[in-house]
Amino acid sequence: MREIKYIVFHCTATSQNTKVESIVKYWKEKLGWKNPGYHHIIKPDGMIVDLQPIEQPSNGVAGYNKNAIHISYIGGKDFDDRTVQQKITLRRLARHYKRLFPNAEMLGHKDFPNVKKSCPRFDVKEWLKEEGI
Repeated sequence: MREIKYIVFHCTATSQNTKVESIVKYWKEKLGWKNPGYHHIIKPDGMIVDLQPIEQPSNGVAGYNKNAIHISYIGGKDFDDRTVQQKITLRRLARHYKRLFPNAEMLGHKDFPNVKKSCPRFDVKEWLKEEGI
């Protein structure tokens, strides 16, 4: 198992009705990525779609993927539009990974150096505090 230093939260920066398949197609065809951008993506109904085993890196944050697990919700195009179900699933995944990797830092994509994005459209540190994680 690779060393996990970061659990990173993302949004897809798309509308809530965007299909997982179209996101994966964009990575492959437009960006030329062999690996997906996230390990898990959460649909509006709260369902988790696993895109990459956590034992393998994904393409979530340039320069930090070797030691990170990436989790995204579908949405966040213009604002934090997480559904109740997505929030529940995000909380469940955050708690799960906190148990598995207690020393890993939990951050939003925007919290990394030189990232000029507002992803995931919410303050991860504040959210973790609110959720007691």
